[in-house]
Amino acid sequence: MPESLSYGALKRLEVARALMSEPKLLLLDEPAAGLNQRETMEIGQLIKRLSAQQITVVLIEHDMKLVMGISDHVVVLNYGRRIAQGTPSEVARDPEVIAAYLGTRY
Repeated sequence: MPESLSYGALKRLEVARALMSEPKLLLLDEPAAGLNQRETMEIGQLIKRLSAQQITVVLIEHDMKLVMGISDHVVVLNYGRRIAQGTPSEVARDPEVIAAYLGTRY
């Protein structure tokens, strides 16, 4: 029964339901929202496995550690305006991204 699942398990169940239609592209909106660190890591591993199976994953997420750890290409928006795009390392060095999202400690 879904009501007996943890919040993290429910998030993974949502992804599993989306995969039933065998998509080539999967849009995930805030899949780590409300998850603890372990659950976030599990979602990240799941997304990596999907990518390895040739499923394109478009990820909308505010957890920068997750985004930077699993992404091949990152597009950063700030108030609806694109401020940077590139590899995670390129984006992480962008001064506008640092100011908007990462802070100086990233």
